[in-house]
Amino acid sequence: MRRNSRPGPADDRHWRGSARLAAVCACVFSALALLIDWDAGTLTAPRVVLWTALSAAIFLMLLPHRVTAGPGWLTVRGPLRRRTVRTDALTSVRQYGDVSTHLVLRDTYGHRLELDPRVLTANPFLWHELDTGVRRSLERGTLRQGTDVLECLGRQIDGETAQAVLRASGLS
Repeated sequence: MRRNSRPGPADDRHWRGSARLAAVCACVFSALALLIDWDAGTLTAPRVVLWTALSAAIFLMLLPHRVTAGPGWLTVRGPLRRRTVRTDALTSVRQYGDVSTHLVLRDTYGHRLELDPRVLTANPFLWHELDTGVRRSLERGTLRQGTDVLECLGRQIDGETAQAVLRASGLS
């Protein structure tokens, strides 16, 4: 029996739970809307279609983007689009926003994606893949902007990881 020497791509381990929550919220909204409409005696076929369409829209709005990373690439998939950047060929990394921050990554091929940094904080394997790609970009000299943003994010992730280890061991 042979073993794969390469592990599979890293992905957001909390995505399934968040997607399930989005589906539950949309279903609860649909059920309550249909129940209230039925109780009022105004439920008709066009109104059922309306409530179903609104529930689907709520689901799509609440569905989080799915983040996946592998050796040299990072992908963010939304309900309508899929964006991928080469992390080993990044040109810039920028952080926007104060309260609700997001990272914008650009590579030498002209690709761009936006990413919530909390996804990286909650998923060390995603952070590892991105960090490895960033190091390759620095070695190749393609990354010109954003090293300070990534260093700050790295320190934040390392600090939260250390606190989690201390809490798990009972020392904090």
